[in-house]
Amino acid sequence: MNFILASASDRRKELLNRLIKEYEVIPSSFDEDSIVFTGDVGKYVKELSLGKAEYIRNDIKKPSIIIAADTVVSLEDKVLGKPKDKGDAFKMLQSLSGKTHQVYSGITVINTENNKLISDYVCTDVTFSVISKEEIDEYINTGEPMDKAGSYGIQGFGGVFVEKIDGCYYSVVGLPLNKLKNILRDIVK
Repeated sequence: MNFILASASDRRKELLNRLIKEYEVIPSSFDEDSIVFTGDVGKYVKELSLGKAEYIRNDIKKPSIIIAADTVVSLEDKVLGKPKDKGDAFKMLQSLSGKTHQVYSGITVINTENNKLISDYVCTDVTFSVISKEEIDEYINTGEPMDKAGSYGIQGFGGVFVEKIDGCYYSVVGLPLNKLKNILRDIVK
């Protein structure tokens, strides 16, 4: 079976290599702004991942398994996406300081051969220690926060702010491996 990752994310590629050795990368150009957040973060990330998978589905000619994911950070029921600029990154990181927030990863897998589709999400609680303005500035100057939901990468320098997590570490990185393994087992049948 042909496998397709609908993402250009290096982190997702690195993680998917742990489950699948050969796959194509076809980044989805799905317009994420077309999905309106209505207050249910789990539903929102599932819709985002579904949109990404469906976007490339019509261009696939041979039977394939399409894997798409989306990750967002939520604090007090507000979604924190990727920062617009350094000031936005600073505000996000300051809002996360000393608090527990949630990281949601939506995942959709489509088997184009039998039209089977599974879409789900994983939610992980992440607690930050208190971080100073100087630490936030230093971190922003690394450039790492600028393409990350919530303005941090747990697998990079941002991991030093994490006091504890309750849930799936890989979901926080961007691809919930255990959930994906179980979905693939069910969808390839």
